[in-house]
Amino acid sequence: MRFCVLGSGSKGNCTYIEVGATKLLIDAGFTAIEIERRLAGIGVEATTLSAILITHEHSDHIRGVSVLSRRYGLPVLASSATIEASGVVLAKLHSHTGFMPGVTFKFADLEIHPFSVSHDAADPVGFLISDGTLTFGYCTDTGTVSRLIQHRLSGCHALVIESNHDPDMLRNGPYPPALKQRVRSKTGHLANQEAATLLADLIHEDLKHVTLAHISETNNRPELVRECVSHLCGFKTLRIALAGQDEAGELVDLSGLVC
Repeated sequence: MRFCVLGSGSKGNCTYIEVGATKLLIDAGFTAIEIERRLAGIGVEATTLSAILITHEHSDHIRGVSVLSRRYGLPVLASSATIEASGVVLAKLHSHTGFMPGVTFKFADLEIHPFSVSHDAADPVGFLISDGTLTFGYCTDTGTVSRLIQHRLSGCHALVIESNHDPDMLRNGPYPPALKQRVRSKTGHLANQEAATLLADLIHEDLKHVTLAHISETNNRPELVRECVSHLCGFKTLRIALAGQDEAGELVDLSGLVC
């Protein structure tokens, strides 16, 4: 199992995960050309992709979905409510396979479990992806950490979770009041300390890699994110990375990290 956050933030989100011959994108929030370029940068040809999973319908998560789906004949896996809420943006796909939050489904040799998160979208979800041995957890764009989220993400070998904003920077920053309220609401995004608290609850011996994602370029700084999780760095088997907006992160070989 290998994965790479190709980019994450308010301008676009896309994560690549590969298990054997099965190669998935979670969201495709950049243009198709940009996603192709970033995939090529980690040695992956877009022609080898298998499908696109969608967390929710916001443009920074679906911008390139339709073009990639049609260009490469990719099925798009998303809830019916998400497809409907996307309007014309996802109206022309190669194919669409629906799922229901809370119901595990199979794709190729993988088990995929979509679970509900708290965001101002029609039917937002995170994902657990398992090959029967390793489990990858993905959860961004949630304004609060529910018991369901904690339960679903426990036991993962790798995680991508958001650490979106610093409350003081958001409060004193340039966003208009309504947008500030949206970000800090229960259906907005997690603050650094909330993300760190979640991670502290999830940490266990077999959790080997965590990528902190959806870091605001306006209301956050990498050093603030690292400061919040610094107390976890004593857990010697855990690697922590920060996803950027402008370039792909490391291609992580999870199989090589888990004994």
